[in-house]
Formats: sequence, structure tokens, C-alpha cells
Amino acid sequence: MSFTAKDVQALREKTGVGMMECKKALVEANGDMDKAIDILREKGLAAANKKAGRIAAEGVVLAYRDNDLGVSVLVEVNSETDFVAKNEEFRAFVLDVAKTIAKTNPADVETLLATNLVGSDRTVQEHVQDKVLSIGENIKVRRFVRVEGNTVEYIHGGGTVGVIVVLEADKETAAKEEVIAMGKDVAMQIAAMSPLYLKESDVPADVIEHEKGILMAQIKADEKMANKPEKVIEGIVKGKLSKYFKETCLLEQQFVKDEDITVAQYIESVAKQVGAPVAVSAFYRYAKGEGIQKKEDNFAEEVSSMIK
Repeated sequence: MSFTAKDVQALREKTGVGMMECKKALVEANGDMDKAIDILREKGLAAANKKAGRIAAEGVVLAYRDNDLGVSVLVEVNSETDFVAKNEEFRAFVLDVAKTIAKTNPADVETLLATNLVGSDRTVQEHVQDKVLSIGENIKVRRFVRVEGNTVEYIHGGGTVGVIVVLEADKETAAKEEVIAMGKDVAMQIAAMSPLYLKESDVPADVIEHEKGILMAQIKADEKMANKPEKVIEGIVKGKLSKYFKETCLLEQQFVKDEDITVAQYIESVAKQVGAPVAVSAFYRYAKGEGIQKKEDNFAEEVSSMIK
């Protein structure tokens, strides 16, 4: 069965795969379009397996809100390069993944990958493999969180950092402009200052003991401090721990827009302004690629290997 340039173009439009790969698939399929699609999908599986070991530390963090469901989603999907992260096809796929999470409430990434992508009869994993083939990079759905209730979302730097702030307020109060603006301010605070906990009581006891141990070791290593009475040292440690809480706990942090007050005081001021109880009960923050060991290229070694 023969085929034309229009067939190659049609196959490319259906699959998103490059022209040369489409031509090869049609040759192998003797011009049969459906068979050519199957061949490309099979190659996609092979390509995905080959690329799966490559480090994907770029990509995008997306915050998505489904008002009909009353659900917010924060999801990170990684690629190998920042160039791909800006690709419209890639970003549309990430949005579909977020919509799938909102709609199906998967238990974890593995369950999500086995779930049909929203608007499709094929799984998220199959779509990932398609994107690996069409885009040419390793792509991974890394993590997500799905939150029900009143929330405010914020994305910084086109997807480098994403934040969801969970509000404790009735639906009418949460919809007020002042409260939404407060949520955005708090979300930007979280994006910029990277708090680890919501409040002091959330800090685990073992973390506090660990910090105490480090502070005690620092004091004892200081000749001027080492000989001070135990009670004085304990007081110094207590003071330094207080500083630690102010740095790592969101509600204890200085508010970046007004350093004379804390974040907690700012939230309280907005609650008074709207005349209704408002609080932040939780938050989620993803930074693109955090914790992923990126490959460090050695330019001299690369040139040397090319010469050899």
C-alpha cells in the first residue's frame, strides 16, 4: 500500500511525532495508517524505557482549581530541559493531568498513571509515553496533592514554585475579595520564605531536640560561652530556638509586606476587616526539581571525550 506526503502529515498531526519518524512508520506499515500509529506507539514504549534513566529535573509546577468540585490540585511534572517546560503541548498535558487528579482523586502517582487521562480512553502513563516520543525527552509525573475546601492558589515564575493555601472560613467569607487577596499574600510569603511548618506546635519533638543539640554544641565550642552557668546557656538556647521558629513556621514569620507584624497578625487583621473568622489551616509548596540531583556536565571532559 502506497502513501503520500499528505499521509505523513496526517500521521504527524494525529501523533505529534516528527515527520521522519512518521514516514518510517508508514513505510514499515506499508501505508496502513492505523498500523503506523501502533508502530509509533510501540516505539514510544521503547523510547520511554530508554529515556527513563535520564534525569528529569526541569518541568513545571501547576496549581489548578476546579470550582465545580471544590477541589484544588498542585502537581509537578518533570522534563529534562527548561525548553520543553515552556512547550505548549507539554503544558497542556500537565493541565490535563491536574484535571484528572481533581476528577478521580487517585491515591498516589502509581494509581494516577494507571488512570485514564481526562477526556481520553487511554491511561496517563500511555500519554506520558506518547509525549516522550513526540517531545524527545524523559518526562515524569513526580508528585501531586489534592485539596478539598476553600483554597487560594499561587504560581511563581511560570511554574518554578507552586503554592496552595488552605483557608479555614465559611464559603461566603472565603469568597470575599479581601480574603482572597490575603490568601495570595500568604501564598507569596510561602513561595518566597519557604516555611517548613504552619505553627510552632507543628514542629516535631525530634526536630526540636536536634536543633537544641546543634545549638548546645555551638555554644560549648565557643570559649567565651562554654564556661557560663548552665541556666544561662539554656536561656541562650531557648532564645535561639525562638528565632528558629520565627524562621521556619509560617505564622511566626515576619510578614514580608510589613515587617512590623507577623503573618498570623496579618491574617487576624483581615479577619477583623471582614468581620468573620478567617485562618490558614494548612499550606502546600512545591519547587520545581527540588531534591532531584541534577547532572553536572564537565565541559572540559566533554570536549576531551569528543576529541578522543
